Amino acid sequence: MSTRKDLLFELGCEELPPKSLLTLSNSLKAYIQSGLETAGLDFKTCKAYATPRRLAVLVTNLASAQADKCITKRGPAVMAAFTADGKPSKATEGFAKSCGTTFEQLGRLKTDKGEWLTFTQNVIGAPAEALLPDIIRKSLHNLPIAKRMRWGENNVEFVRPVHWVVLLYGEQTLSADILGITAGNTTRGHRFHAPHKIVLTSPASYPQALYDKGKVIVDFEQRKTLIRESAQQAAINAGGQAIIDNGLLDEITALNEWPVPITGSFDEDYLNLPAEVLITTMQINQKYFPLKNSQDGLLPYFITFSNIESSHPESIKQGNERVIIPRLADADFFWKQDSKHKLEERIPDLCKIIFQQKLGTLAEKTQRVVKLTDYIADCLNNDPAQAVRAAQLAKTDLMTEMVGEFASLQGIMGRYYAVIDGESREVALALEEQYFPKQAGSPTASSRTGQILAIAEKVDTLCGIFSIGSMPTGDKDPYALRRAALGILRTIIENQLDLDLVDCIDFALKQFEHVFDKAQTRRLVLDFIDDRLKSYTLDHGFTADEFAAVLSLHPSSPLDFQLRLQAVKAFRKRPEAVSLSAANKRIRNILKKSTSAAASEIGPLLEDQEIQLLNSAQTAAKDLQPLLAKRDYQSALNRLALLHDDVDAFFDHIMVMTEDIDLRKNRLALLKFVVEMFWQVADISKLQT
Repeated sequence: MSTRKDLLFELGCEELPPKSLLTLSNSLKAYIQSGLETAGLDFKTCKAYATPRRLAVLVTNLASAQADKCITKRGPAVMAAFTADGKPSKATEGFAKSCGTTFEQLGRLKTDKGEWLTFTQNVIGAPAEALLPDIIRKSLHNLPIAKRMRWGENNVEFVRPVHWVVLLYGEQTLSADILGITAGNTTRGHRFHAPHKIVLTSPASYPQALYDKGKVIVDFEQRKTLIRESAQQAAINAGGQAIIDNGLLDEITALNEWPVPITGSFDEDYLNLPAEVLITTMQINQKYFPLKNSQDGLLPYFITFSNIESSHPESIKQGNERVIIPRLADADFFWKQDSKHKLEERIPDLCKIIFQQKLGTLAEKTQRVVKLTDYIADCLNNDPAQAVRAAQLAKTDLMTEMVGEFASLQGIMGRYYAVIDGESREVALALEEQYFPKQAGSPTASSRTGQILAIAEKVDTLCGIFSIGSMPTGDKDPYALRRAALGILRTIIENQLDLDLVDCIDFALKQFEHVFDKAQTRRLVLDFIDDRLKSYTLDHGFTADEFAAVLSLHPSSPLDFQLRLQAVKAFRKRPEAVSLSAANKRIRNILKKSTSAAASEIGPLLEDQEIQLLNSAQTAAKDLQPLLAKRDYQSALNRLALLHDDVDAFFDHIMVMTEDIDLRKNRLALLKFVVEMFWQVADISKLQT
């Protein structure tokens, strides 16, 4: 029976890229776990650890060897296994040789398809010690590292130079060469507090040994929690509340092995700057947590973390305060300089910036978006003046010093400068909201002008990039077109905008003057949007067959699509849904396979059941029209559900494909009339029953 022990692998190196640390750690764990599973080495748990100077994985209860296996190989058929004189054929001898045995040791397997020669052997599972080094090497090789580096005189490559490797299986140190380093059982502590080597006696002792002897909190999540809690406590001590961005929290966690909070301050005069400028300066440039008061106003404090327990923390505090002052002074200078020129004055400068080599400058993009914005506003019965003005100014803040320094403030600074310039609140807000939603789950534009501009800006980008053949491939999406398409859909659906998106795309494509296949581009863009719409609806609780039922009709309005989808979801809960869906499938198949075309009009019918269905269907058709006119698709399907008994009676008693050609055509016309009423809402034959 295989014994079980814990496994520890640790790779010690120079400081790893903080923004990549968590990805590297999770990937290493996933690859090692997958490698163990593929090798057939059973284990209980697999946990990753990560600090700036190390990646580690601890596997508990790992089997000491693969399970033994009984393997049977099938050889030639018995009827072809011997020569005419009864001796083993060459194929038989070759099979025996490939199995490392003799003909006499071969067995036979009888099946209902014949009899074959076989060879059965017991294969002893390989020991874990022999398999683990290669599993770890492959895992390291597969890590998502954009650019690997070399060091020293060897050809080893990794994201950073490697200094030590730990590979413990139980109390045993496994012999292995990993990235040019011989594995051992010694790790290293904090670079300054405990730079000495620390001998590990067992894998399970690893986290505590580093904490007690090395001044290192090796668990990423534990460190992250400590940083969050100590930042909030430091903020409370300063009379405020820490603004904690999750991305920055991960980055600070990746920068520290022994995090110690430091509270600093800056001149209150800088609070006159826009809050977003201060927050961006502190978060992006300095990796600080800003502080706010109970009214969400900024306080002149920040919290940073030192990777050392200093005997002079005041010096660290003063050092950080000295560093942030020039940053804030620069931001203040940009703010004052930018405010001297109106956004309108920057419009001519847009011709100096290339949006995309084949699609022209920002000025050309702006001209297209202005026209598209005017078109969309008209479609929505909205006064186009505000939307057009916002479109004219949309990209002008890209020409400011502030956005040149802090690209993430695009749109935000446009809003601030527009207010200073005396633009309307609607226009100013739209300059920021053109980029909404910024990420999954974040809000869409709140103002109608912002919604119109956001749609126009994204539709122009989507159509333009597709027109030059730069569509997303795999996980590569340099122009964020997936996010743009989803943003268009969310803005329309979540704000109940009755907009024909297909017409918008047609309008946008007509504006591009370079040579491209408009019909093909149109199809690609619409298919791309449909894919995003499918993902969006599945995420919101709809099913793939419900989506397919509506997609069959290709509604051009995303809002209309959503209303139909909601109706289909409600309809399938009705008791009649299963049989009506089956009836629709049956009707489709009959119409598809019939060699006779349905009559253009429903002529005389003979049987009571078909006459009854015709009368019921004609009444339903009249009832349907006002419901469809106001897009009450759920009531429309509920009305059609009342045809259930008459449809069942028709198929129970009527032979559609009668030899009477005229009667057959009339019956086909009746079925076509019935199914086309359903098609005015959705193709319910797509529903899986």
